[in-house]
Amino acid sequence: MAYWLIKSEPDAFSWSEQVENDIEPWTGVRNHQAKKNLAAMKVGDRAFFYHSNVGREIVGVVEVVREAYPDPTATDGRWVCVDMRAIGPMPHPVTLAAMKADPDLADLALIRQSRLSVVPVSDAHWGHLCRMGGWNS
Repeated sequence: MAYWLIKSEPDAFSWSEQVENDIEPWTGVRNHQAKKNLAAMKVGDRAFFYHSNVGREIVGVVEVVREAYPDPTATDGRWVCVDMRAIGPMPHPVTLAAMKADPDLADLALIRQSRLSVVPVSDAHWGHLCRMGGWNS
């Protein structure tokens, strides 16, 4: 199993909408590196659901239930999406400020490549962030 972090602006698509819909295609990614990350996802991989812009915090955990396929929102056919299922809320949301203040997370992709909407998370960082947020992985 691999781990990821996916970012969404809560005013466009929020954690509560993910929970309400249960399974949702992760569409609209228009960055080539983020596209490669989506394409690398496998069924069963887990991801942190991160609210960007408003909140700037990890608010939940999702699981990949369908691997990359053509993004139906793309007009040119060059982009992909995956389907994500809500697993559960992060008991204690982990803020970007808390992540930046933690030296053990200095090389976390979210911090190093802050513009990417889909980034890998190492096993060590996953465990650390789960402990910070009270998530039993």
